[in-house]
Amino acid sequence: MGVRKRLSAEARKEEQKSVAFARLTNVPTSPRKMRLVADMVRGKEVFRALGILKFSNKEAAARVEKLLRSAIANWEEKNERKAESGELYISTIYVDCAPMLKRMRPAPQGRGYRIRKRANHVTIIVDTIDNAKTTEA
Repeated sequence: MGVRKRLSAEARKEEQKSVAFARLTNVPTSPRKMRLVADMVRGKEVFRALGILKFSNKEAAARVEKLLRSAIANWEEKNERKAESGELYISTIYVDCAPMLKRMRPAPQGRGYRIRKRANHVTIIVDTIDNAKTTEA
């Protein structure tokens, strides 16, 4: 690896040390369905988002709820204190496509229909509300 790449990689790693995030990979749900759940909680305060996810009737909401709890725990570990109500919010949440499993289903008259089993990766970044206000001002 060249010097320039190594320096930029080290700078990225240092930046990641101050950010509390959680990542869920290879979730066997289509990204489109997961994005509906991600849109419900984007930008919300974390405890309000947990309530929204708990009472949502979507199957993907349970996975995002568990991931959000993990992100909160990561923030608490980095800052060495408990998160208080109204302190944290979901600054970023995004859903990326994962590798697709491609299968064949037998069809009439010797044909085969393609089945694409989609999966996704979800990333949640939580931040304090005062940091958001200072960056906007």
